[in-house]
Amino acid sequence: MRLLALAALLAAIALPARAQTDFLTDDEADQIRLAQEPNMRIGLYLGFARQRADLLDQLFAQNKAGRSSTIHNFLEQLTQMMETVDVVIDDALKHQKELTALPDVAKTARSLHARLEKLRASDPPDLARFRFALDTAIDTLSDSADMAEEDLRDRIRGVETKEVELRKQRESLATPSSVEEARKAAEKKSAQQKSEKDSKAKKRPTLIRKGETLDSKSGKP
Repeated sequence: MRLLALAALLAAIALPARAQTDFLTDDEADQIRLAQEPNMRIGLYLGFARQRADLLDQLFAQNKAGRSSTIHNFLEQLTQMMETVDVVIDDALKHQKELTALPDVAKTARSLHARLEKLRASDPPDLARFRFALDTAIDTLSDSADMAEEDLRDRIRGVETKEVELRKQRESLATPSSVEEARKAAEKKSAQQKSEKDSKAKKRPTLIRKGETLDSKSGKP
């Protein structure tokens, strides 16, 4: 039954590009949308990552021709899932939500890291075709495990520091634009004031009616 489930998942992932994120199947994306609570969402991503590792074990064991692109895709999907887990954790910490899934994150990341290390050590003949994706996945799993095992107070401070840095970057990027917009607004206002001043100068008030001249008005010949 397990092999059948993996085969079904393999077939689903092999379908053409989908509308949702490219590292999830349709069913997985639906599950994520329904799981708004961070611990539930983290649990789902970890389960999907373990499934990808099962599929990788299956592909490595079969050693079929043309498998390298599929292995590459699964490795990238696993990497993106673990990166997303880290984003969900940081977001939960930023909003001061309770996190109970961190031990499972550390345990799963360590386990998957060991499995991928074992696959790399097997030195398959087509390793060069997906080595970069494999190395990236291994590094990501190691980082995820380290962060999950990190003292929460340190991680919260890290999240806060990152937010401050991002805010400064946004402000620094926005400053030149804001200055330029203010300059243009000032120039426009100055031009409008000058135009109004010139218009008033041309339209000075007078008691002379239309068709009359200054001489006719005074009665002089």
